[in-house]
Amino acid sequence: MSHRRIAASAAVLAAGISLVPVVAHAAGPAAGKTHGVAAPDMSKAAAPKFTTFTSPAGRSARQAPAAGGSKAPAAPQAAETNPALAVGLHATTTTGRGLELKADITSAPTTLSVHVDWGDNKTTNDYAAGAQTVTESHTYDQLGTYTVKVSVTDQATQTVVSNDIVVTTEGSNYTPYGPTRLLDTRDGTGAPAAKVAPYSSAHLKIGGNGGIPAGVTAVVLNVTATNTTSEGHVTAFADGDEQPKTSNLNFGRGQTVPNLVIVPVGENGYVNLYNGSWESVDLVADVAGYFTHTAASGYTPMSPVRLVDTRSGLGTTKGQVPGQGTFSTQVNGVSGVSAGATAVALNVTVTNPKGSGHLTVYPSGQQPPTASNVNFTPAKTIANSVIVPVGPDGKISVRNGGWDPADVIVDVVGYYSPYSANAYLPVQPFRLLDTREWVYGPLGGRGYVHMPLASGYPHTKGFALNTTVTNTRDTGFLSVAPDPNTKEDYENHTNTWPPTPTSSTLNWTYGDTVPNLVQTSTGSTGVIDYWNQSDGDIDLVVDLFGVYTDN
Repeated sequence: MSHRRIAASAAVLAAGISLVPVVAHAAGPAAGKTHGVAAPDMSKAAAPKFTTFTSPAGRSARQAPAAGGSKAPAAPQAAETNPALAVGLHATTTTGRGLELKADITSAPTTLSVHVDWGDNKTTNDYAAGAQTVTESHTYDQLGTYTVKVSVTDQATQTVVSNDIVVTTEGSNYTPYGPTRLLDTRDGTGAPAAKVAPYSSAHLKIGGNGGIPAGVTAVVLNVTATNTTSEGHVTAFADGDEQPKTSNLNFGRGQTVPNLVIVPVGENGYVNLYNGSWESVDLVADVAGYFTHTAASGYTPMSPVRLVDTRSGLGTTKGQVPGQGTFSTQVNGVSGVSAGATAVALNVTVTNPKGSGHLTVYPSGQQPPTASNVNFTPAKTIANSVIVPVGPDGKISVRNGGWDPADVIVDVVGYYSPYSANAYLPVQPFRLLDTREWVYGPLGGRGYVHMPLASGYPHTKGFALNTTVTNTRDTGFLSVAPDPNTKEDYENHTNTWPPTPTSSTLNWTYGDTVPNLVQTSTGSTGVIDYWNQSDGDIDLVVDLFGVYTDN
C-alpha cells in the first residue's frame, strides 16, 4: 500500500472559507505516490454569526449647556444654529468579545467632540467635522451585556446630544452541568416513549429545562442511537434553523453508537435530533454543560496529553477496570490542565473489553449518573469525546457499567476555566472534507491530510469538528494534531514530514463507519493534521461546527 499525504488549504472568501488545491509534496520516510487535492465547493461555508444592534438618531437626547461651567452658557440663538444635531448608533459584534460601533452624526458644519462610554468603565474620545460617520472598535474583557453611550458636543455652542444602545457580546462561555439525562425515547424521558420515525426529529427542550437557564446559546450533549434496524445517521441542529447537510453520528443495523455534540440552541430553547435513516430509532441524550453570552468558563485547547492508561498504570491502578468498577483520577493541575479548571475535554477509549457495556465519566464525589459516554462490545476498541465537569477535589471518576473488565485510556485535549480567554462561536455546520467525493480517491494508509484552517478564522485558537471514518480497509485509528509546518511551507514545498501522533481520536476495524467529535488546538502554525493510522485506505469526512476565539 502506498503512503500518501493529501494537502488541503483554507483561505478566506467573501462567503466563508475555501479549500484551495495544493500540489502535495511528501517528505520523510513515509513518502510515496503523491497527488493534488480536489477543491470541494466551499462557496456556502459560513463564518460565525454576528449581530447588529441599532438605536436610531430619533432617540437622541438633547442637552443644553449647563450654567456655572468653565464656559458661559451659549445664547439660545447660538444653540439653534445647529438644531439638527443628532446621533444614530449601529453596533456589530466582530469576534467573541469584539464590537464595531458606527456613530452616524447629523450636524451643521462645525467642530464636534465625540465621547464613547463602552459600559465597562472604559471610554474613547474622538472628533468630527459636522455630519459624518465615526467608527470605533472595542474589545471587552468579559462576555456580557453592556450599555454603550455616545455623546456628541458642539464645540461652538457646548450643546450635547447623546444616544445609547444595549449590546451583547457574541461569544459564549461554558457552564458545567450534569451529566444528566434529558432524552430517552425508550422510556419517555424528554419526549414521547416511542422511537423517532424515519426522516423526522426528536424535539428536545434545553433552555429552561431543569437548572438550565433560558437564553442558552449552545449545549453539550452526548447523543446515542440505539435499537437500530437499518443504517443511518443523526443530525443535531437548533430548532428554527435550516437543517444542515452534515451528520453528528452514523450507525449501522443493530449498533448502539454514541457521539458528543456541541449544538446551537434555538431561540425557543429547543434543539432537533434528526433521524436520517429509513427506519425508526431510539435516541438518548445526556447533557454535560451549556454555553451562554455571560462570563463563565472559557476554553483552553491543548495538544492531546495522555492522563490514564490502565494497561500501564498511568493515572490509576494498573490492570483492567472490573465490571461495575470505578476509578478516580486527578485532572486539575496535571499535565498542563489549570488547577482552576471547571471541566475538561477528553477523548476516552475502551480497549480489550471482555464483554459488552458502557463507560460513564462524571465529577468525582458524586453518585454515578444514568448517563453513558462510551458504549462497547467484546474485543473492539471504541473511543468517544467527553466533556465532563471536574469534582471539587479536582478529579473525575470513570465507571465501567458492564459486567466484564476492560482497559480504559483517557487523553485530555483541553479544559474550561474562568481564566481561559477563548469564547465559543458556533458556525452554520459545514462539510469541510469528504474524500468519497474526491477524484483522487481515499486517504491512503499511514497518510495524512493537512488543513490550515486558522488562516480562514483570525483570532481562533481551537475548532469544534466532527470527524467520520468510513469504507475502512484495515484496523486502525485516526489522530488529529497540530502540524509544525506553516501554510506557506506547504505552498512553497519546504515542509518537512511532521511527527506521527500517538494519541487516537477514533478507532475502527475493517468495514466500520465511526464518528467522533474533535476539539483541536490550532497549535503554533494554525495547521491541523488528520492521520490515517492504519495500513489500509479510508474515507474521511470532516464537518465544522464552531470555533474558539481569543478576541
